Amino acid sequence: MHEIELGVLALLGICVAGGIVGAWIFQKLKVPQVVGYIVIGVLIGDTGFGLLHPADIQALQPFNNFALGLIGFLVGGELSANIFKKYGKQFTAILIGEGIAAFLLVGVSCTLILYLVCNDWIISIAAGVVFGAIASATDPASTIDVLWEYRSAGVLTTAIVAIVALDDALAMTLYGLGTSVATILVQGGGESVFKTLMHTFIELGGAIVLGVACGFALDAMMKYLPQNEKRLGMSIGVLLVCIGLAVAFNMDLILATMAVGIVLINRAPNRSKKLFETVRSFSTPIYIIFFVLVGARLSLDNMPAWVWALVAAYVLMRSLGKWAGAYWGGRVSKADKSVKNYLGMAIFAQGGVAVGLSIVASHNLQHIQIIDGISLGDMIIFTVTATTLCVQLIGPAFAKLAITKAGEIGRNVTEEDIMAELKVADVVDTRIVPLLEGTPLETVVQHFAQQDTFVYPVVSNEGTIIGVLTFENLKELLNERDTWHWLLVGDVMQPLRHRLVSGMNLAEALEEMNNNQVESLPVVENEESGKLLGVLDIRAARRSVGAELVKRQTVS
Repeated sequence: MHEIELGVLALLGICVAGGIVGAWIFQKLKVPQVVGYIVIGVLIGDTGFGLLHPADIQALQPFNNFALGLIGFLVGGELSANIFKKYGKQFTAILIGEGIAAFLLVGVSCTLILYLVCNDWIISIAAGVVFGAIASATDPASTIDVLWEYRSAGVLTTAIVAIVALDDALAMTLYGLGTSVATILVQGGGESVFKTLMHTFIELGGAIVLGVACGFALDAMMKYLPQNEKRLGMSIGVLLVCIGLAVAFNMDLILATMAVGIVLINRAPNRSKKLFETVRSFSTPIYIIFFVLVGARLSLDNMPAWVWALVAAYVLMRSLGKWAGAYWGGRVSKADKSVKNYLGMAIFAQGGVAVGLSIVASHNLQHIQIIDGISLGDMIIFTVTATTLCVQLIGPAFAKLAITKAGEIGRNVTEEDIMAELKVADVVDTRIVPLLEGTPLETVVQHFAQQDTFVYPVVSNEGTIIGVLTFENLKELLNERDTWHWLLVGDVMQPLRHRLVSGMNLAEALEEMNNNQVESLPVVENEESGKLLGVLDIRAARRSVGAELVKRQTVS
């Protein structure tokens, strides 16, 4: 049987379609959609049906870089200077606390387990230091995806965004120290630490300088591009240049694109707000492909049994370190109660940065043998791959639990989001009494004088709606008072041309009213019965939507 080789477009199509199906299934199970993306990736990768091979994933690496760049850009767009002025000390304490705690707990536990396996303290400590450094990294992609999916907003959400954005820099610094220590222990050499640290700081500093330069360039170009579509195109172009240069010079591309977003949101907050919303809506299929590829990359074949003990210790100690370190940092910095108690569980996810660091570490430590047939480099790859799978599955669920406990779900909403959720029946005014077609006009004039309503539905004697009477109809008769006592509503009403159904989506209903240039329309129960329920007024509907928006955004 010949092996099926699918083209790139077919593979991308499978990723998007399969990812959406997986997300839908897991959302039905009350699990964040990102888990569905990753599980679909595992199923179509080598661990599953083998549709996506390692060579395919490697060929799509530039696509992954683009997705990570978009994530960095959008995360940077959340980090205005006001946030750091207000919470800077808290973020610093929490970042150091959760990073160092995960580093120490994972490093010590992995060292002890490996000593039991290889009975060599030098190799065990070297490996433990590397594992601890990798464990300090947090995956921004899946964590941020959960925040966006559940429209989270509040002090905890702000802290999560800042911590996952800054964790890359801390992880790379610890990794630089860790690999230097590991190299000194195994090979000797006194200059390794200084050289590695200098190299790490150059990479991080270069990424920031590159991102800031691209951010200023994009801000200058946006002044001359009033159309949102052109701004989107220019933004994607600048981001691609930034990502390409970061990759070419071995810089942290997430940090670089994050700097672009930070510059933009602080230089032109009003002008860039719409741009960030457009980029976020544009990037949905790109995120889906990225997470499916993450799952497809997770191959767990041929793993020795003792490595699973290492995996269990790594996951447990890393999670404990993240939670305890974040709690300590929040307590020391006197952070909000929700940040202190729940931030740690929101940053369990581990992804691209950890996998990338493990690949680099495996190359550097490939020649060191743990036991026969398994090198230190192979063991690091196996362990980090397995732990990434575990925490990518549990991390989003804990992130959702954290923002649920903090009461921040559903607070980052817009009027458009609320209108998309509501039905016409939710905001219809049922207090308006319809007019019978045989009612004298003199009586109706008093209705208009006493009520703040400019449109009345008109019904027949059988109760069926047959038209509407508006204030505009009456204006033509204001100077002919002698006709009021003998004219009836049916003589001056407008025949019914448009009406709304109670089950209609509110956003669609308001759009239809705008297209027909009417401010009020009668609402019926359904098309078949035609039973009148009331009147939908655009101004009243928008007031109801605004009140619901304030209610959802109010801190409980």
